Amino acid sequence: MTDNHQTLALLLFSAFVAVTLGITTWVSRHRHGSAEEFYAGGRLFSPMENGFAIAGDYMSAASFLGVAGLIALFGYDGMLYVVGFLVAWLVVLFLVAELVRNCGRFTLADVVAARMSERPVRIAAGTSSVTVSVLYLVAQMVGAGSLVALLLGRTDQGAQAWTVVGVGALMVVYVSFGGMRATTWIQIVKAVLLLGGTVVLTVLVLVRFHGDIDRLLLTAAERSGHGDAFLAPGLKYGGDWTARLDFISLGLALVLGTGGLPHILSRFYTVPTARAARRSVIWSIGLIGGFYLMTIVLGFGAAAIVGPAAVRGSNAAGNTAVPLLALDLGGGADSTGGTVLFAVVAAVAFATILAVVAGITLASSASVAHDLYASLRRRGARQRSEVAVARVAAVGIGVVAIGLGLLARDLNVAFLVGLAFAVAASANLPVLLYSLFWRGFTTRGAVWAVYGGLVPALVLVVLSPVVSGSPDSLFPGVDFQYFPLQNPGIVSVPLGFLAGWLGTVTSAELPDEAKHAETEVRSLTGAGAV
Repeated sequence: MTDNHQTLALLLFSAFVAVTLGITTWVSRHRHGSAEEFYAGGRLFSPMENGFAIAGDYMSAASFLGVAGLIALFGYDGMLYVVGFLVAWLVVLFLVAELVRNCGRFTLADVVAARMSERPVRIAAGTSSVTVSVLYLVAQMVGAGSLVALLLGRTDQGAQAWTVVGVGALMVVYVSFGGMRATTWIQIVKAVLLLGGTVVLTVLVLVRFHGDIDRLLLTAAERSGHGDAFLAPGLKYGGDWTARLDFISLGLALVLGTGGLPHILSRFYTVPTARAARRSVIWSIGLIGGFYLMTIVLGFGAAAIVGPAAVRGSNAAGNTAVPLLALDLGGGADSTGGTVLFAVVAAVAFATILAVVAGITLASSASVAHDLYASLRRRGARQRSEVAVARVAAVGIGVVAIGLGLLARDLNVAFLVGLAFAVAASANLPVLLYSLFWRGFTTRGAVWAVYGGLVPALVLVVLSPVVSGSPDSLFPGVDFQYFPLQNPGIVSVPLGFLAGWLGTVTSAELPDEAKHAETEVRSLTGAGAV
């Protein structure tokens, strides 16, 4: 990229960072230091504000960079991510949002612990939440590295590493000083920027093809080198039965995973009532739905205008398809329009990464402090120390995410998020649904449900082609691949539900009917909700 690209993009990066740090500084001067303020922003946000913040949390680098890149490279099969990400919100709307808001205070573990023995349940749920959050953070770090590699022409790996470190440092500052209130406003600003940028690019793609969608798709298929197969199922997931099972596994993980993502669940606690939580989801579905429809246009637009060969040449996983598309739509590499549009899109993508990592880091540090740390302490004088521990935890989680992000920098970010969704669907969703809807559920069942989904999901990922045994794996030089699928969801999700059932039916503990009745009334009516 030219010096103009680098200079303008860095100026826009700096402007967004300055605005968000200003928000964080302003919020930190008005905070009260309470756990409710730090974890839930004082529960003061309106449904529309929270809807935009949820959309900002959900529309990550995986959506803006990874999904469009997969569509550009694999056509129809890349659209599975769009369908999965969007359909998942129906699960959240009908089964999770309102009930979670009524039953909990700050984290997933609050919902489960309402009718179980607190300590083992909180430790299990907290461990799972941190694991999912770190996996999700890795995807954002990889996205940040891809952007900087594009800006620097992939000539300076040291600068790429320092950028990942910088993103990690910024997210720690946002969370430590601003808490949920600053993070929410950063998400809102980012959602508006991202939607605006996506609308502009979509309009430019459609104008390039004079509004003719057929011509867009046919041109994409022609340039892909695959012909009509580019527009039909099977290019990535239909080659053999293993690929087809991987397709089903990924779809299952995407549809069920959103309901178990800690940073999405924590957003429902930032509104005053369950009704507001439900309305937040309706707002977010509209915003996210529109965004993903435009992402399809951008993916096929990148294939038709830039070409899959150029996309792969810039980044093998396709993570830079949208910035390259913006460069071409603006007039090319040497034009002022191309420079400006590329820089704006790169800055929006970078803003997306910063905002999402802040939300995930806050959710995971809340799990460390509110669930893991608090379970090991006496209840006296706990609230103040919890917030202090959460700030320290944000630093530790940031360090881990930076290290893993540098390790996985050559993988597609949407694919990495698919793994995080698989772990969330395997470990968090079974225990959440059982706790809300199964009268006979016990503490042992809850603990087994979490570990029975979490451990197999992680083990299967380690033994999969993602880690070893293939040229595209994390460690291509070794081979300990024993599980053929790239996404473990088709095995680990049923195991999570099975383990929860098995733990309950083999438990000597009698389920507390009174607590279940209380939880049921509270979840459905909001009576007694915090």
